[in-house]
Amino acid sequence: MSDISPQQDAGKSSFPIRAFLLGLLLGIILVVALAMAIPEKTSPAEFVQSGWEKMFPPPGNAEFLAENAKQPGVKQTASGLQYKIINSGKGPSPTATDTALVKYEGMLRDGTVFDSNEQTSMPVGGVVPGFSEALQLMQKGGEYRIWIPSDLAYGEASPGELVPPDSLLIFDVTLLDFISQEQMEELRQQMQGAAGGPPPAP
Repeated sequence: MSDISPQQDAGKSSFPIRAFLLGLLLGIILVVALAMAIPEKTSPAEFVQSGWEKMFPPPGNAEFLAENAKQPGVKQTASGLQYKIINSGKGPSPTATDTALVKYEGMLRDGTVFDSNEQTSMPVGGVVPGFSEALQLMQKGGEYRIWIPSDLAYGEASPGELVPPDSLLIFDVTLLDFISQEQMEELRQQMQGAAGGPPPAP
């Protein structure tokens, strides 16, 4: 027969309940305190992510590029531009004076897409230096992923609210086609001629 009295047994069984209730109360207080600490218009997930990044900040652009250069298939040019060939193209590459027809999607390091276009023309020498250099490496039909250091992109400037200063830019680019400056001028003259009609009779 047990020598523990009913009163002693009741006292021992109530201890875990008190501990549980105390823990629950502390948990509620902690949740309320965190909720009050979250800034307005900030979700709990964003608040937690912000706190995590303060405790364990992500690597800087230089560290990121140093690690990225070690990844399979990634190449780096003398300027610091990094690229990976997804699909090789064929034929010659455009020059800085050519006009390229491209498909692209631009992202930040965190995956935020800040710009995209299914088909647009652009002067090869009239875009940011890193993008221009990448286009001159490509061939028609080629598809590249490129990593542009901030000094080859917008540097300390910000082209819009989605792109902070000193941003490293990542692009998926397809070179659909390109034409030379001479061909572009011929097309322009042909269009002007078609718009103006035949010259008047003497």
